[in-house]
Formats: sequence, structure tokens, C-alpha cells
Amino acid sequence: MRILFLSHYFPPEVNAPASRTYEHCKHWVKAGHQVTVVTCAPNHPQGKVYDGYRNTLFQREHKDGIKVIRLWTYVTANEGFIKRTLNYISFMIATIIAAPFLSKTDVLITTSPQFFNGLAGYAVSRLKRVPWVLEIRDLWPESILTVGAINNQLIINTLHYLELFAYRKADMIIPVTDAFRQYMLDKGIEAAKINVIKNGVDLNFYKEQPTTSEKSLDISVKNQQAKQHIDLTGKFVASYVGTHGMAHHLETVLEAAQLLKDQQNIVFILAGAGAERAKLLKLKEQMQLDNVLMLDQQPKDAMPMLWQVSDVSMVLLKKSDLFKTVIPSKIFESLAMKKPIVIGVEGEAKSIVEHAKAGICIEPENHQQLAEAVVKLSSDRALFNTLSENGRLFVEENFDRSKLAKDYLKRLQQLASKTTR
Repeated sequence: MRILFLSHYFPPEVNAPASRTYEHCKHWVKAGHQVTVVTCAPNHPQGKVYDGYRNTLFQREHKDGIKVIRLWTYVTANEGFIKRTLNYISFMIATIIAAPFLSKTDVLITTSPQFFNGLAGYAVSRLKRVPWVLEIRDLWPESILTVGAINNQLIINTLHYLELFAYRKADMIIPVTDAFRQYMLDKGIEAAKINVIKNGVDLNFYKEQPTTSEKSLDISVKNQQAKQHIDLTGKFVASYVGTHGMAHHLETVLEAAQLLKDQQNIVFILAGAGAERAKLLKLKEQMQLDNVLMLDQQPKDAMPMLWQVSDVSMVLLKKSDLFKTVIPSKIFESLAMKKPIVIGVEGEAKSIVEHAKAGICIEPENHQQLAEAVVKLSSDRALFNTLSENGRLFVEENFDRSKLAKDYLKRLQQLASKTTR
């Protein structure tokens, strides 16, 4: 089968959508299928094209058997509504213009967010005359409305119309949570075309590293050339690894760290990039938090070692009914690396951690509870070990990316077969 996948994000970018797309496509290639990914020059989240790439009209490369085509887009940092929207729309237009020149395919997948990439599937599927699979990794525009990024009612109404249009026109919808599926059902979308494929983890990549008496790592710094050596030997490390955005309310970590300034053995790590990072750096300095280490976004191959020097994973979002529907993908990476989770997210994500018996649940935005959970895990070794082992076993049984990719592929084959009859 020939699969065409439109994704705004792709490695070497290291965010969740890039990883999900790459890992699924890699498995499909191994299964003997032809996969083409159309994306843009890697630049997320700082809006700077990565070394070794150029933002040109058309570039072609191969990665693990995947044919990758990169198109020109308006490049900007992941901040500021108007500039980001121009970035999203430029990629949608580029994919539509490029569609007639792309090789034949049997099925088209587009992934959202970003939303306009998902919506591009309608036009491209008509041009290529193939069934369209719309993957929904976040409810959009609901997610940006929740953080207050848009207030104009006309724009809001237009986006809601386009959202419903996309759901109705797609031949199949792949949401990543059960709550997303229910949201679509409530909007009148027929159940038969909604198939949940949740996020997972590459268990061969995310696994415990050989242990040593030292607890240190060498990490990339801003210029991507120099390295910084960090020694955390003797420290209990609570880490947040991922986007520093409006939705995450990472002030909670700084406030918890302030409560624990006298606990010399506890260190907090915030690793990543995003629209709120500069604000958080400034706040850290104002609060004089020597027990908080803020690291730049790290390349994918550094992730296992970063988790290895960590003891606990913090998974946090703002307190909102919408965020009860999401499942942050870092949950599965943390569990695979045997890192107990302190989860400040309600709803489906909380249920997963509870079912796995692999973490401590706290109220979102509650820094007091976050501090107490970290202290408890640092002092109760028996509890820590039990939660660690439970987590790895749980993802092996339920969220192995290779198994999820096979399920996804089966559904794609069924759709393509039904369409060609």
C-alpha cells in the first residue's frame, strides 16, 4: 500500500506529533509499505531552521525508508497568534500546490494540530482521488480558546465551522483519546468512522540505560555545538520534559521548588522550549531558585539519558475541563523509563496513571501538593520502586508503539480496500 502523510512536524524536531508520525511511518515501511511524509523545514519551536536544512521550495530526503518531502513555509517561532497562523496557512497552501506533483497514493493521512494541516487533507484527497484519514491529537480550536489565545467571536465561529466541516468530510477520523471520540459523537459525527489509536512509546528506544555510580549527563546548549556537563550525583531529580506553553502552567513547578529550597537533595529540571520559557526563566531568577535547572530543548537521542538521570516525571496542565480529554505523550515515555509520575492533569490521563499504579495524582496548578508528592517519593524508597516497575509493565502491555502502529495500519488497509471495490 502507498501511504501519503501530511505532517507539519517531523524529526529532527522532537515534539510529540513529530515522534508519533515518524514512529508509525517507520513501522509501516518495515511492514513493506511505501510511505511518503510531506512536511516543512524543521524549525519548531524557535522558528529557526535546523542546521543542515534550508527553507526552500522543495527538498527530498529519506529517513529509515520513509520518503520525506519538505516544502517552503513562512517560518516563525511558536508564539504570537498572527505569525503562527501565517505559518500554518502557508504550509496548507504549499501542500495543496504540491499535491499534483506527488506520486500516486492509496490513502492520505493528515494530522491535527496544527489545524490547517489537518484541513489540507480535504483538498489534497480530492486532487489525488483517495480516501482521507484525519488524525486528531488535540481538540482545535478548543485548545487555543482555553488558554485565551483568541477572543474574536467571528474568528471563533469560523474555526468551529471548519472543524465540523473537516470531521464530516473525512473518510476516517483517528483521535488519540476516548474523550476526543465522545466529543465528536456529541457533535453528530457517525461512530463507524471514528477509530481511537492512542499514543504510545517505542520500547526499544525508551529503556533503562546501564547504571553507574555517577548521575550526570552532557547536554546541548543553545548553539547546538557546545556541551554542558551536569553532575546530579546524590540528588533526587523531578523533571518536566516538553513544551513550555500557556497550557502547562509551569509556574507550579517554580512555586513547589520555592517551598523546597531548604531540601538540599531535591532538584527540579525544566527541559524544553516554548512561548512561556522566557517568562519562566525570568521568574526563576526573581525567585532565586538555585534548586531549579532549566535546560534548552534537547535532541531526540538525548531523551533516554535525560530521563535516566531523572527520578520522577512531572506531567502538568492548567486546570480546565478541556484538558480532562487529553493524554500527554510524555506519560508513556516516563513509564517506559521506569519513572514514577506526579500528574497534575485530570480526566483520562489521570485514569491511566491510576490504572497503571505508577504515580501520584495531584490537583492541577497545586504547587503544595506537587512539593509534597516529590518529597514523598524521595523519602519512600519502597513506594518509589513499586511505582517504577508498575509503569514499565503497564506500557509494555498497553502502549507499545509497534502494536499500535499495526492496529493503525490494519484500519488504513480496510479503508483503502473498501474504497477501491
